[in-house]
Amino acid sequence: MMGILSFLFIFAVIVIVHEYGHFLFAKRAGILVREFAVGMGPKIFSHQGKDGTLYTIRILPLGGYVRMAGWGEDRVEIPKGSLVALSLNDQGVVTRLNLSKKQLDPQAVPLQVLEYDLEEALTIKGLLMDQEQSYAVDHDATIIEKDGTEVRIAPLDVQYQNASLWGRFMTNFAGPMNNFILGVVAFSLLLFLQGGAPNPNTNQVRVVESGALAKAGYSGQVTLEKIGDTTIEDYADISPAIEKATEKTTDGKVSVQVNDNSQEVQLDEIDGSYRIGVLPALDTSLAAKLTGGFTMAASAAGQIVTAIRNLIFNPNLNGLGGPVAIYQASSMAARDGWVSVLQLLGFLSINIGIFNLLPIPALDGGKILLNIIEAIRRKPVKRETETYLTLIGAGLMVLLMIAVTWNDIIRTFF
Repeated sequence: MMGILSFLFIFAVIVIVHEYGHFLFAKRAGILVREFAVGMGPKIFSHQGKDGTLYTIRILPLGGYVRMAGWGEDRVEIPKGSLVALSLNDQGVVTRLNLSKKQLDPQAVPLQVLEYDLEEALTIKGLLMDQEQSYAVDHDATIIEKDGTEVRIAPLDVQYQNASLWGRFMTNFAGPMNNFILGVVAFSLLLFLQGGAPNPNTNQVRVVESGALAKAGYSGQVTLEKIGDTTIEDYADISPAIEKATEKTTDGKVSVQVNDNSQEVQLDEIDGSYRIGVLPALDTSLAAKLTGGFTMAASAAGQIVTAIRNLIFNPNLNGLGGPVAIYQASSMAARDGWVSVLQLLGFLSINIGIFNLLPIPALDGGKILLNIIEAIRRKPVKRETETYLTLIGAGLMVLLMIAVTWNDIIRTFF
């Protein structure tokens, strides 16, 4: 149960923070955010904000989205001949168009639609009792879609493509940017919880519970002076020293000098490698705690960029992980406590931020690339071209997600 809760917590926080970045900068750019959704699928809760945004929680707690006016496939489609119920104000101007079967306004006017323009002219024309009738539509009118979702209509002046280039660029970049900020915050909280920042520049180390040194009788923070014949100066010396020392043994027993005391220690063998069971010592200064979050975030980013580069030149699905792999990691983190959960949250947030910046259509990086191309060409890419590229990119991402998830299932259960 804790594994599921940990998974949902990590996933929800990362998604909400990412989408809030898009939401915040879209609002600043003058773009209408029609819906801010947490989760996918049918909605189970909704609230119409005074800012014109519909806030929803949807039944599947995997993902979320910000629905911006004129962004991607966001369109208002009213088939010709369909019946729509119009709510009018005292001036006879339409304030709500109801395409669903819900009867929300007993005074609504039933209109069989002939034509409409909800972007420029803001009018709708149709048949009312076999008589042709036209109505003006309020700029801030809402439309109830067939599934019952009520959102604002999207006139051209509040659509994504009519915002400034800088506004659109920042709207696209803000999602990954928020992931980087979340990563730093998560790592910083982790450092305060564990009492300090790891300091690899010393031979002082922390003994891991149930590790090899712990079984040899050590605990807390100790000075690791020698492994075999190798003098330990800092944390980076430990792995090479273990590798060198275990070349001369078949049972994993090596001579270790700790706090001026030498003894034979039985190392733990994990995945074919020997481990002594230590972590870097902690720098407990306030400065280390405040700056350590940035350092850990930068280190995580470096690992992720290296992994992506390796995947590009040596494609291998085993180097990728989907929801199944994230759930497994979340379950392991939950067993180890909040420190591990925060560490995983920070790492995954940085990971998602970098992944979203890849110049692939349908990802934020693909949209940013189009913004850069527009800045160079001094004119935007055709909307139809952008739509086709986005659809192709989305299709490829869906196929990749299916392949990665299936690979995770095979690795886990078979």
